[in-house]
This record gives sequence, structure tokens and C-alpha cells, in this order.
Amino acid sequence: MECTKEFLEELVDRYNCSDFIADDPISVPHRFTNRNDIEIAGFLSATIAWGNRKSIVKNCSRMMTLMDNAPEDFVVNSTEAELLHLGDFVHRTFNGADFIYFIKALKNIYLNHGGIGLFFEKCYSESQDIRVCLSKFHDIFFEIEHPDRVRRHLSSIDKKSACKRMNMFIKWMVRKDDSGVDFGIWDIPSSALYLPLDVHSSNVGRMLGLLTRKQNDWKAVEEITASLRKFDANDPVKYDYALFGAGVNKFF
Repeated sequence: MECTKEFLEELVDRYNCSDFIADDPISVPHRFTNRNDIEIAGFLSATIAWGNRKSIVKNCSRMMTLMDNAPEDFVVNSTEAELLHLGDFVHRTFNGADFIYFIKALKNIYLNHGGIGLFFEKCYSESQDIRVCLSKFHDIFFEIEHPDRVRRHLSSIDKKSACKRMNMFIKWMVRKDDSGVDFGIWDIPSSALYLPLDVHSSNVGRMLGLLTRKQNDWKAVEEITASLRKFDANDPVKYDYALFGAGVNKFF
């Protein structure tokens, strides 16, 4: 295990750096300085973060353009007529109707729940468990009237999903180190985080003996995160970029 830790630490140095930002969806929220702008841009970017990374960044950028590059103002103040301009947006199976609902759901969260960050900070303060917060956030996101199809775009921990994109988004908002990749703007400890498990990190995790479960579901997330906590209990998901980078760049 000590050799595995040393190997991962080398990969952290290689991939958890500012050079990683430009080609990753995290580059989109990095365009903003206001906390709520960062949250909203980060949440929407994470929502469509599947497929080719170049295409993801391109479409995340288009999202911001359609929102006049002012995410918080657009979410809170956009009119029905302005929302209609989002109707032509498409990223794989995420279409304009989905985009419009996501803006409406976010508006409800910012006007009635204090915003995404405040919700997670308050929930974690009360529960001390990110899993509880993931479940409750899913509930409030769909508490307003919505078409059934939009549910496919926000995974449910209660259905044992790995919740990769939500875990990635939360990691962006919570983790803070000298690399400047993650934002660290939420008052939640890094020790509470779970790994954003995808095909790349899971494959590398299995090669390194960090994961034995075959399915990439929530049980797998808990297993690999527990393995990483043995290396760094205070910041287990700092190894996310290492595992992802090794996988996507075919390090093995």
C-alpha cells in the first residue's frame, strides 16, 4: 500500500496543477469571481460533463453565453421570454427543455433555500454526512413542477447511483490547496468528500487494488473513497485528478 500511495502522490503532482484547468470543464467556473456565479457555472458545467472533454468545455461555454455570462443574475432575474432563448441548446441527451428546467430549479433554490452553497453548508453542519446532503438536494431540486425526463440529468444517491457529476461539483467547491484547481469556497471539510467515480478513475482504482467492486455504483464510491482515506484521511479525494489523469491519458 505504501508503494501505491507514493505512486499516487507522484500522479497528484503531475495532474493536480494549473495546467489541468484549461482543457477541463472546471475552466468555465474559473472565469468568475463571485461565489454564486462560480457555484452556478460549476453546477451546470458538471451537469453536462460526460463525453469528449473538448465538446463539454465548448458547450459549457455556450451555456454561459446564453446566460449573458452572468449566471447568478440570469438565474434569479431571467424572464420567461429570456428562458425561451435556451431552447435550442443541446449537449448529447441534455437539451433546451432540460436547460430551462435547471434554471427554474436553481432560481427556486437561490430564492427559497439561500443558494446551492448555503444549502450544502447548512445540511452538512446539521448532518455531518455528504450522503444526506446529496439526497436532500435531489429532493429540493425537483420540488417544483417538472417533466419526468429532466430527472435523468441529476443522479439519485437514494437509487444507489455513483453521483459522479455531483461529487465532482462538490469537490470543486470544497477542496482548497496550493494548486488553484479546486475553489475551496464552501465551509465543508475535505475529509467529508467522496470520489467522483467514472470509468477512468474506477479502472485505475481496480488496477491499483483500491476497488474490487465491478459495478460503478455508490457502493463502489464508498469502497474506493475508504481506500483513499487510508492514504490521506483529511483529503482523500485529492487523488481524483491523479486517478482520472492516469486513466484518460492511458498511463498504464
